[in-house]
Amino acid sequence: MSTPSDAVVGLVLAGGRSVRFGGEKAVAMLEGRPLLLWAVERLRTVCTRVAANVRPGTEAEALALTAGLPTLHDAAGDALGPLAGVKAGLIWAEELGARTLAVSPCDAPLLPDDLFARLLERAEGGAAMAETSDGRQPLCALWPVAALPAVRDALTGGAHPPTWQLLERLGARKVFFERPEAFANVNTPDDLSGVKVQRSRGH
Repeated sequence: MSTPSDAVVGLVLAGGRSVRFGGEKAVAMLEGRPLLLWAVERLRTVCTRVAANVRPGTEAEALALTAGLPTLHDAAGDALGPLAGVKAGLIWAEELGARTLAVSPCDAPLLPDDLFARLLERAEGGAAMAETSDGRQPLCALWPVAALPAVRDALTGGAHPPTWQLLERLGARKVFFERPEAFANVNTPDDLSGVKVQRSRGH
C-alpha cells in the first residue's frame, strides 16, 4: 500500500511514567520483543527513520540506544504529556528535512498493521488521526512538520492542551478504524496479559 519514505519519519512516545504498570511499559515483553520495538516496526512500514521520545536515564532510553534509535528528550519547562514529545519529534524531523512526523504510543501493540499507511493516504501532506467507535485516537497521528510553531505556542508557559484539540485545530483528517480493541493501551500487567490472550487467538 505504501513504501517507506524519507519524507516521513516516525516517533514512538515512550516518555510516560507508567505508574499503574509498576515498571516501564516500553520495555515490557510481548512474544519475546519489547513493546517499544513493536511500535518501531509498525512505523517502519511507512518511514525509513524512527526515533524514541524517552526520559533520560530510563530503561526505555537504554533499550532505544541499544536498538540504534535516536533518543529525543522533552524540552526543559515543557509540561509532562504527549505534546512535549511531539514537539521534540517535530524538531528532529525538521532537522532531517522531513515533511511529516508519524507518531505512535509505545503501549498499544495490537494497532492495525496498515494504520500509518491509511493515515498517510488520507492526510495528503497535512495532519491526520485515527478514530474508532470509542472516539479519537490522537496518539496515533500524523503531524506535518509545518505544525511545529503551533505546537510550540500550545506548550508556552507550561500549558499542555489536549493533543486531539491541537490536531483538530490543524485540520487533521480523521481515519476510521473498525476495531476499537486494536487501540487498547497496556496500562497494567493485567492489560498485557489480556493482549497476550488476544494475540494467541489471532486477535
